Amino acid sequence: MKICLLLILAGSVISFALPVLAQQNDAVDRQTVQQRDLLGVAKAIDDFGAVSLKLEEAFKKNDASAIAALFTEDGILVVSDGMFSGRQAIEKRYADSFQRWPITTFSAQRYQLNAIDNAVWSVGEWWSTIQSETGPKFEGGYWSAIYIHEGDDWKIRLLTVSGRHQPSRD
Repeated sequence: MKICLLLILAGSVISFALPVLAQQNDAVDRQTVQQRDLLGVAKAIDDFGAVSLKLEEAFKKNDASAIAALFTEDGILVVSDGMFSGRQAIEKRYADSFQRWPITTFSAQRYQLNAIDNAVWSVGEWWSTIQSETGPKFEGGYWSAIYIHEGDDWKIRLLTVSGRHQPSRD
């Protein structure tokens, strides 16, 4: 009798759990379906091209304030020397970096641009020349970013930058 009751109870739990699990899977599937490639969408190319141009210009001018302004107030930067949270911390990190190793050239290339609901993610590659105490050094690496719409502008919520070559600690 006890075994029979346990089997009935277990069956009831499983029968209630299956619809819940199915709903969770449907939610995941809907999110995946809503992802869309934006590389061929003219408005997206214009919007993110403008963000990219502002970022490139700020790097070429070693303008930490202009770079930080492209982030959300609570944006996050992840780089080899740490994780920086918030515009002020991001600005300080870039100001310190530019003071030690000013950038003389900078360019970047976007390889993917995709939307998921109200956010956009992108990945690409970057190259720059920095001025060190021992002379110019070439650097390059990869980046990934998540953007969200803030007011009328797209802002960087998360930027991750990896480098193939890091400046020496001159």
